[in-house]
Amino acid sequence: MDLSIITVTWNSSKHIAEQIRSVISACGGISFEQIVVDNGSSDDTVETVKKFPSVQLIQNKKNQGFSFANNQAATIAQGEFFLFLNADMRLEQGSIKKWIEWMKARPAVGISGCRLLTEYGKLNFNATPRRFPTWFDQLMVILKLPHLFPSFLNTYLYRDKDFNQEQAVDSVRGSCMLVRREFIQKLGYTFDPRYFVWFEDVDVCREAKRLGYTVMYTPIVSAVDAVGSSFKKRNIVWKQYQLIRSMFTYFWKWRSQTTLSS
Repeated sequence: MDLSIITVTWNSSKHIAEQIRSVISACGGISFEQIVVDNGSSDDTVETVKKFPSVQLIQNKKNQGFSFANNQAATIAQGEFFLFLNADMRLEQGSIKKWIEWMKARPAVGISGCRLLTEYGKLNFNATPRRFPTWFDQLMVILKLPHLFPSFLNTYLYRDKDFNQEQAVDSVRGSCMLVRREFIQKLGYTFDPRYFVWFEDVDVCREAKRLGYTVMYTPIVSAVDAVGSSFKKRNIVWKQYQLIRSMFTYFWKWRSQTTLSS
């Protein structure tokens, strides 16, 4: 099988049907499967997914976290490549065959990300690749200082890059991340289970580089990214707690390779 598409849902009924339809439309010409892991939704997400008999559904009674759920799906996934795809993403018709062929022609690439757009078809600057984080830029994020001084994060957010160009990057977004199965097998998991949410995509990109793979951004295909629609349902205290918790997990794990500032 060419591709396993893995989607984790939590109260995603507003978006998941459209996402699944876009997957079917995007995957013409390849063999694929879609696995949805629901993390204890209390809305109609599960009932909506069940309307698509081709989708394999795993139901968790409670929210086990993003990494845990993706690792669950990976244990049954059959694809040569894994596409980790958020529930609020929309793929372009016929796009995935092109992306898979691009990856097959580049065996050194372990992870790739594509061009992510807003609902209005513009480059989504909230979903572009990023440099590996430093303590300084993450402190700026926590204190929300970029609202006053946007240039503080220019280095971290690759504001010096042209995202019309294909290029090697530090990390790409986990919302739409194409990963080589060979790399996942070497690593032993899809995302480090120590992360409940946030930083797991940065972490796995760092793991890819540690194991000798390249992380690439390519604009040859595009997808629409609503950027964290499920997170908007969480209160600010919960989000800040999870962000800080994952941040400390990341910096402790990579403490010999991270710096205070860029």
